[in-house]
Amino acid sequence: MPFLPGVRSAALRGRMYAIAGSSLCVLRDATAARIPLVEDAGDALYLGTLDGEPCFARALTEGDPLPEGTQALPLRQLFGALSDDEFALAGRALGLTAWDRDHRFCGRCAAPTKRDPDERVRRCTACDNASYPRLSPAMIVLVERDGRALLARNARVSLPFFSALAGFVEPGETLEEAVRREVFEEAGVHVGTVRYHSSQPWPFPASLMMGCMAEATSEEIRVDSHELEDARWFTRDQVRAALAGKNKELALPPPLAIAHQLAYAWAVS
Repeated sequence: MPFLPGVRSAALRGRMYAIAGSSLCVLRDATAARIPLVEDAGDALYLGTLDGEPCFARALTEGDPLPEGTQALPLRQLFGALSDDEFALAGRALGLTAWDRDHRFCGRCAAPTKRDPDERVRRCTACDNASYPRLSPAMIVLVERDGRALLARNARVSLPFFSALAGFVEPGETLEEAVRREVFEEAGVHVGTVRYHSSQPWPFPASLMMGCMAEATSEEIRVDSHELEDARWFTRDQVRAALAGKNKELALPPPLAIAHQLAYAWAVS
């Protein structure tokens, strides 16, 4: 059975997605990871049901014991070890527990808030201000010109990957405008046509990545060194070799990342 989201349940027994920082507590063996079962979820957030089984989420604070027999592993490391459904649900748990933790007090009057029993919202106990889980929309784009793709390394993240350019959408801005602005700001390249490709929840802690393909109308790269360490044009053959793990000079993000999917879609088109 697919995942069915929910807000309230009388069930206490179920799968517990216990979050420790940005890690998930799992039962691990040599080949796979499993979500632990608990007999009493207590005041944990109810997520819904997966395969007909109730699922809960709880954020552990410093000093809290991990569920029996589990170890806390960074969520990114569990891609492939969990099923696709469980990995997606773990991302939902990470985002919702961060929201639940960060909105314990009202942003308007500073009074305590409490969970609403019927919908996913925390309400202020004094002024009734409602704090819903919010997503930060972000764009990520594979820019093409004359059979080459623009890929870059982020100056703020110490990872060896070349990836698609990305950034947050600003208030009052369309997705297409955000793509054109970010690419020009970071790489000095002008963009014309923008086409939506796909999206991906990115719960680190609460983004929605909207993937696009775009066509560049200029070629010269002028790197903003505050944002990017490097940016280059790569041919399809170079990207295909990187996807196959045969290009030592070009490392791409792992398959769980939408940047990988954009590169794959472009390289095989």
